[in-house]
Amino acid sequence: MARTTSRSTSPPDPRSPRNRTPQPLPGRRRSVGDFVKAFLAFVALAVLLVGVPGALAVFVGWPLPDGAPSLSWLQQEITVGTFINVLTVVVWFAWAQFTACVLVEIKAALSGVGIPSRVPGAGGSQLLARQLVAALLLVGATAAGFAPGLSQFGQSLEGNQKPASAASAQQTPGGLFGQERQQAASAADALAAQAEQAAAHADGSAKDGDTKYYRIQPPEGRHHDSLWEIAERHLGDGRRYKEIYQLNKDREQPDGSKLSEASLIRPGWIMEMPADAHGGELVEMPDEAPKVSEDVKEQISDYSKTGDQRQGGGQEQGGGSSVDHDTAHIVLPEQRPAAPGKPAMPQAPATPEAPAAEAPAAEGGGTASEGFGFGLPEALLGAPLLAAGLLGALGRRRRHALWQSAVGAVGGHRGMHPPTPTGDAAAAQDALLVGADPDGVRLLDLSLRGLAASLAEENRALPTVYAAWLSNGDLHLQLAQPAGRPPEPWQLGQDQTFWVLSRADAERYEDADTAAPYPGLVSLGTLGAPEESRLLLNLESVPGIVSLSGTASDRAAVFASVAAELATNGWSDRMTITLVGFGQDLTPLAPNRLRHLEDVEALLETMEAETRQRRGALGAAGHDSVLTGRTGPAQHTRWAPHLVLLAAEPTGEDAVKLAELAADASRLGIGYLVGTESGDLPGAAWEMEITGDGKLLAPLLGLELVAQTLPEAQQRAVVRLFTEADPDGSSGPTGPGDGPAAAAPPFLVDVTEQGRPAVYARLVGTYEIIGLDTPDGERSALMHEALALLLMHREGVHPRVLASALWPRGVTEDVRDALVERLRDWLGTDPDGSPRLRADRSGRLTLAKSVVSDLDVLRSLYHEATQGRGSGNRAVRGRMLTDALVLVRGPLLADRPQGRYGWLTHEIIDAQLPLLVADIGLALSEFHLEKGRAEKAIEALNAAMGSAPGDERLWNELLRATAATEDPARLQRVAADLLARSGARGLPARTEALLDELLPAWRSGVSAAG
Repeated sequence: MARTTSRSTSPPDPRSPRNRTPQPLPGRRRSVGDFVKAFLAFVALAVLLVGVPGALAVFVGWPLPDGAPSLSWLQQEITVGTFINVLTVVVWFAWAQFTACVLVEIKAALSGVGIPSRVPGAGGSQLLARQLVAALLLVGATAAGFAPGLSQFGQSLEGNQKPASAASAQQTPGGLFGQERQQAASAADALAAQAEQAAAHADGSAKDGDTKYYRIQPPEGRHHDSLWEIAERHLGDGRRYKEIYQLNKDREQPDGSKLSEASLIRPGWIMEMPADAHGGELVEMPDEAPKVSEDVKEQISDYSKTGDQRQGGGQEQGGGSSVDHDTAHIVLPEQRPAAPGKPAMPQAPATPEAPAAEAPAAEGGGTASEGFGFGLPEALLGAPLLAAGLLGALGRRRRHALWQSAVGAVGGHRGMHPPTPTGDAAAAQDALLVGADPDGVRLLDLSLRGLAASLAEENRALPTVYAAWLSNGDLHLQLAQPAGRPPEPWQLGQDQTFWVLSRADAERYEDADTAAPYPGLVSLGTLGAPEESRLLLNLESVPGIVSLSGTASDRAAVFASVAAELATNGWSDRMTITLVGFGQDLTPLAPNRLRHLEDVEALLETMEAETRQRRGALGAAGHDSVLTGRTGPAQHTRWAPHLVLLAAEPTGEDAVKLAELAADASRLGIGYLVGTESGDLPGAAWEMEITGDGKLLAPLLGLELVAQTLPEAQQRAVVRLFTEADPDGSSGPTGPGDGPAAAAPPFLVDVTEQGRPAVYARLVGTYEIIGLDTPDGERSALMHEALALLLMHREGVHPRVLASALWPRGVTEDVRDALVERLRDWLGTDPDGSPRLRADRSGRLTLAKSVVSDLDVLRSLYHEATQGRGSGNRAVRGRMLTDALVLVRGPLLADRPQGRYGWLTHEIIDAQLPLLVADIGLALSEFHLEKGRAEKAIEALNAAMGSAPGDERLWNELLRATAATEDPARLQRVAADLLARSGARGLPARTEALLDELLPAWRSGVSAAG
C-alpha cells in the first residue's frame, strides 16, 4: 500500500528552531515510586508463583484420585469435597498457565529480541504477567532493552500497533561493522545539503508545541526496525533517516545507552521525529500522550528532556544545516594501528596517483603521459585479490599450454613461446601485474583454512560468516551470531560477532589439510584512502537473494568482477558458478567452474533439481548445513558452493520462484546475486545499488563503497589473454619433421661471430654480467634485478610493472623514476649515442639489441638449428644444438638472494626453460642416433635431464638410446634409476609400455635390483 505525505511548500521561518528539542537536563534517575512498583511486582509474582501452589498443597492436598477410575464413581454422592477438588484442579491449571506466561515474558524481556510468544488461551493472564515482569525490570539499567513489549501496556494483548516491517538487518553485516569513518568532504557536504533541504521542508509543516516520537519496535520474525524504514514509513523517503539520526544522536535512551551509529538501534529506544512525520505508530507529545500507557509516556517525557545542543541540536540559526558530517559516516570494524613498516592484508601495492602530465618525459620517443601516467585499467589496478586470481589462473593456463604443446609435438619441435599480448590485452596484463597481491591472497587462504582446522580440532562447527573486512593489516570476520571465543591466534573484535586475526598471526599459519571453509567470499568494494578497507561478502551465507540495482552497464561490470574473482580466487577449492544474462562469455577464465545458461527458465529448472538434491544429501549425511559438511572425513568430496549470478532482471513470476528457492539456500551452500532495474525484488534479503559514479550503496546495511568492477572493455581484454594462451591456438606453421614448427622467439640475436653483444648477462645458472662495471654496492642487487626483469621481457616493461615487481609493497613515483635514470646511466649508450635503455611509443621500457642474455642466445640457437640455417645443413644443426646445451649451467638465477625476485612467481620462465632444454636434448639425441652414436645421444639426454629431470619425453628417449647400445644390463639399470626417480607415483604409463617393448622382463629385473 502506497504511503502519501502532504508537504508544505512555504519557506521555513529562519527565526524558528528546526526541531523543538528541549534544553538538555541531567538524566532522570529511578524514583522511589519506581522501586515501590518493582517491589509490589516482586511480591505479586512471589504470591502467584510460589504462594498459590504452596497454599493449595498445604490446605487442599492432592485433588486427584489415588487410584484408577471405575463405574462406581458415577453412583457416589457429590459432596463439598468434590467441588473443592474440581476447583483445585482448575486453579492448578490456571497457575501452570500463568507460570508459562511469566517464563515466556521473562525470556523475551531478557533477550530483547522478538515479540513474546503467545500462550494459548492466556488472554489477560499473559498481559498481567507482562506488566509485572516489566515493572520488576523497570529499575534496571537496561529495562527498556529487556522489555520489547512496553509500548503495548494498557492495551489488549493483540494490541493495535503492529511492529514495523523492516529489512532483515539482523542477518546483515552492515549494522555491526564497527568503527565509523569520515567519507570524502564533497560527499558529506552533498548529504548535509540534502538533509538541510529536507529539514527546512519539515519546518514548514510543523505545528507549534507538538513534538512527535517513535518507539523502536521489537523484531518480527527475521525483520528488525531500521532508521531507513522508519524514515520511509513516516517521512516518505528512506534517505531522510539522517534527520532522525541527527535529532537523537548521543542522547541517553531509557536503557542507559546512546545512539552513536545510524545503523545500530535497539528495541525499546525512543526516537524524536521531524515535525512532518506522520503515521499511526507515532506518539505526539503532549496532545496524543493519552493513547499510550503511563510507563511509556513517562519514558518519552524523560527522553524529551535529553536534547543535546552541543552540535546545534538541529537548531542552527540563519538556515544552517541541521545534519552534521557524522551522518555521512560508514561503519567499519574497530581498527588497530598498523605496525610501522607493515602494509595491510591484503592490499594492492601503492601506485602513483599523480596526473600523467606531471611525469617526466620518456627518452627515446613518447610523451610523459605515454611513458608514466597512461591508461592502465584502473578497474584492475584497484582490485588486488581479483588481479591476483586472474594472474595465477593465467599462469596455470600458459603452463598447461606449454606442456600440452611439448607432449603433442614430440619430434616436431614445437616452440615454447606463448604469444606476446598486444593492445588492450597488453595493458590488461600490465594492470594485473601491478595490481595483484598474491601474498595477500595466500595469507587470506591460510587464515581461513587454519581457522577451520583449529575448530575441527576442538570439535566445534564452523560459524556462519556473512562478510570479511581486510583493513589495516587485520582480517575481520563478521559472524551471523555469537559463536563463543575463537581459537587462537584469533581474537574477539569489537563485539561477540567479530573474530579478528592480525597479519603477524596470519603469517605464522602453515598449510592446513582442510577444505576451504568460506569459498563464497567475494570482493565488493573498498572504503578508500588513507587506510583502505576492503569488503568481501559471503554470497553463500546470505539468507535469501542479494539484489543489485542500477543501469544495465554498471550492473554488468559488478557482475563480471564477482564472476571473475569467484572463478579464479585462491581461497576456494571446487565451485560452480552459473551465469545468466551475461553479454561477454567469461567461460575461458575457468571452464571447470563457469557455465552459462541461456535464460531464467533453464536456470529455474536446474536450481530446482539441485536444491532438492542438496536437501536430500544433507539429510542423508545428518548435517544441518554445508558448513558442518566441510569438516570431517567428507570435507574434500562434498558441499562445494553453487553461486548463481543472474545479470538480467527476472519477470515477476520467475522472481517469486527464485525467492522460494533462495529461502533455504544459505543452508545448502547456494547463493544468488540477481540484477534488477527497480531495486524491488521479491525475496531480496540484502539490497544494493551501483551508481553511475562507481559507488556501491546498501543503506540498510550501512554501506557506501567504491565498487569493484570489471567494465566490458577490460572483460574482453582479460578473456583475450586467456584465449590466446589456449593450447589449441598455439600451433604455428609447419616446418621440418612430423609436427608443427615453432614460431620465432620474440627476440632473435645474431649467433655468428659478428653478433658479439656489448652487454652480455648470464641468467641460466649463476647471475653474471659481462661488459658493465659493478654498480654502487648498496644498489647493486636492485639494479641487477631490474635488468633481469627487462632481459626476460624484450617486448618491454611498463614502468609501473617494473616498480611493483621491485617494490611489491609500494613505492613513490620519484623513487621509481630515480631507479630508471640510474639504470639508464649504468647501461650507457651504443656507439651511435642512443641509450641502451629507452622507452617505446607506448611508454614501456625496452633494451637495445646490444644488451643480450644467455636466454636470448639459447632460444636463438635452437630456432636457427631447427627452423633456420640448421634445418638444411646437418653440420650446422649439430654444432648449434651442442652450443645451446653448453649454455645450460643450472637453474634460472641460481644464486638469487632470499626475499628478492618475487615477481618470478608471475612468470612462466620456470616452465619454459626446462621444456626448452628438453627440446634441445631431444633434438641433439635424434641428431646423434641418426648416425648410430648412441653414447653421444645418451650424453646429450643426461645433460638435458639435469635441468628437466621429470620430463617423461627425456626418460623415454633415454631408454631408446640405451637400448641402441644392445646392453640389457645397462638398460635394466637405467629402468631401475628411472623407477627410483618416479617415487611413489611409479613410472608413467607410456614409459612402462615402452619398457615392455624394449625389455619384457624389466619388472622382475628391477625387483631383483631393488
